[in-house]
Amino acid sequence: MSASVEALKAELERFGKENDAAKTARAERMLNITRDTGELLSVLARAMAARRILEIGTSNGYSTLWLAEAAKATGGKVTTVEASQFKIDLAAANFARSGLASLIDLIHDDAGRFLERARPGAFDLVFLDSERSEYPRWWPRLDAALRPGGLLVVDNASSHAAEIAPLVALVGGDPRYETCMVPAGNGEYLAVKSA
Repeated sequence: MSASVEALKAELERFGKENDAAKTARAERMLNITRDTGELLSVLARAMAARRILEIGTSNGYSTLWLAEAAKATGGKVTTVEASQFKIDLAAANFARSGLASLIDLIHDDAGRFLERARPGAFDLVFLDSERSEYPRWWPRLDAALRPGGLLVVDNASSHAAEIAPLVALVGGDPRYETCMVPAGNGEYLAVKSA
């Protein structure tokens, strides 16, 4: 991993903590993943040689950088979707600084609309870290967009278990998926789609 990307990630960790401690409005908070979650995402993406990675919920791009580093190693690319113009602007500046911008497609859109346009089986790995109340509504399109053998990772599975529960029930009740909870960061719900 590049020393400059590592320094940028460390800077974004500090910024996220300081910003979120000072802001109360959800739209102004970064709500970044934890470092151990970033490490887990990177290892998972590399282990499955994920080349087509989708992230829903970019924020300021901290988690995207972990995924983009993995994509660089696998010869892949990250598509990241964010609805907030404020956060799109922050992420775009961070991607330019990282030297990884060519590996990232930054999409300013509503995730539901984006998923409606996604091709079936378009993604190897999907990282979900967005509006938790929308997950059940998005599920049919998320399922379709994830290729057979693909991996879904959902953040905040422990910290916001009640909010994630409707999605967990949908995915866990689908015999095509093997699932588990991983106690990294705020909890990660993993679901592998049958090949």
